[in-house]
Amino acid sequence: MRKSTMFLAGAAMAATASPAWAEVVQADEDHFVTRNEAVVEADPKATWLALISPARWWSSEHTWSADAANLTLTPQAGGCFCERIPEVQDNARITLEGSVEHMRVIQAYPEVALRMSGALGPLQSEPVTGVLTIAISKVETEQGEGTRIVWEYNVGGKMRYPVPVISTAVDGVMTLQLTRLSELLGQVVAPKVPSQVVAPEPEPEPESETETVPDVEGEAPITIDPEAVIETEEPRGPSVDEAFDDLASEPGS
Repeated sequence: MRKSTMFLAGAAMAATASPAWAEVVQADEDHFVTRNEAVVEADPKATWLALISPARWWSSEHTWSADAANLTLTPQAGGCFCERIPEVQDNARITLEGSVEHMRVIQAYPEVALRMSGALGPLQSEPVTGVLTIAISKVETEQGEGTRIVWEYNVGGKMRYPVPVISTAVDGVMTLQLTRLSELLGQVVAPKVPSQVVAPEPEPEPESETETVPDVEGEAPITIDPEAVIETEEPRGPSVDEAFDDLASEPGS
């Protein structure tokens, strides 16, 4: 993160090498949202304890000190996801230790959810607001009970980076971090989905109420009623909002 080019290069490698599910789910000229998901063997408690210990899994390539061992996260409201910048050893001059605030905790619900606010990486130089929401939930796997980790990073505000470029780069880095965390906890489900923002093409005006499939020789044409066609997708687990619906209940209930 010391240089924007390093961030973008690392993101490109992460997008090709990371197996966690990831996608830029929303993007406009002044905001974007990335969503990442993985399933691990560990239970929610072990997942939570690992999550709040970023020094164990965050990539050193995406730190200011080039060493993830300098990262700490205090899981309470107002707590800091911070990095220590060690003083430079130089006998010719007096040096001082520095620090960086990556994000600030605004909600910590052990074994269920963690929400932090902050602009990561090169976004720190921009007047943007970023909110990272991480939801943890139990899930059944072929190996037994496991834990699904879903996180969404919602960034909005004026930025000098082209949104299609920076959103894909940020998504790549976030996916890299989730991949490293899930590998630490025993990765179970991690489908590869490329992350990219594609401008939607305008839909052509329908010529009639029904579409006609070209007829096969010797057979009458088949008409399809568009109203009767329902698109289906593979299940991707609960959304972050759905995961947060249960925050009012007792943990483990």
